This record gives sequence, structure tokens and C-alpha cells, in this order.
Amino acid sequence: MPLWEWVVDVLGGLLLLLVLYAVALVLRRRWISRDGGTFELSHRVVPEHGTLSGRGWVLGVGRYSGDLLEFFRIFSLSPRPRRVLDRGRLSYDGTRAPSAAESHSLYAGHVVVGCRSATETFELAMSQDAVTGFLSWLEAAPPGSPPRPR
Repeated sequence: MPLWEWVVDVLGGLLLLLVLYAVALVLRRRWISRDGGTFELSHRVVPEHGTLSGRGWVLGVGRYSGDLLEFFRIFSLSPRPRRVLDRGRLSYDGTRAPSAAESHSLYAGHVVVGCRSATETFELAMSQDAVTGFLSWLEAAPPGSPPRPR
């Protein structure tokens, strides 16, 4: 078989894999949102004091599941969430507009929400409507649950 036929076969195989990956991403997104709505959410760990750089933004989708906020990476095929945030261990530090450099890494129109848990400080980026829902979810802890750290 001539070389050009090998090249065409390899390119065809790569194209087929790319199409299968895209279909799998769409099916995964539909599977994640089957029990309720998902919303566009980005996540970033804030660097510790004294360090020069932190991790970059990771695009994804969020889904509320009772007292948990599940974060799924957008380009992953894993059916499991990448991060699970517990409402009882989460505190809100305020919102801010994304910097010019961040605005290129985030979904359009998103604001940055500062959060803390017992072990780390991180930021979430979401639409203003999603921020309203997030704050309502945070404040909607069931009666008798331990107070959140501030």
C-alpha cells in the first residue's frame, strides 16, 4: 500500500476518534443533567500567601445534589464529579469582577465568587443568576445543622 493511503487511513482514524469523543462529551453532559439543571461553573484554587502563581481556571458544570455542590470538568469523560463541595463546610467571601486576563479564561459574563473551606481557599466563577442560586443554597441549610465557619 502506498504511503499516502497509510496517511489517509491514520487521519481517518483520528477523525473518527475525535467524533466519538465529541459524542461521548454530549452524552455525558446529558447524563449529568438528567436529575436536574446544571449550570456553567469554573473552579480555581487560590495560591497560598507567598507563592507567585496558583492553578488556572478549570471550566466545567455544577450540579446541586442536596447538601453538595458537584463540579464536573467540561472536557472530561469521567461520570464522577471532579470536586464535591459540602454546604456545611463552605463559607462565602464575596464576589468580584474577573480581571482582564481571567475574562479570557472564563465563560462570558461570569463573576468570581471567593470561597473557603476548612483546608483551602478557592474561587468559583458563575453567572450572576447562578450566584443568587448559590447564595440561596448556602443559606438554606436545614434546621439544627451546625453553623458554617465564617
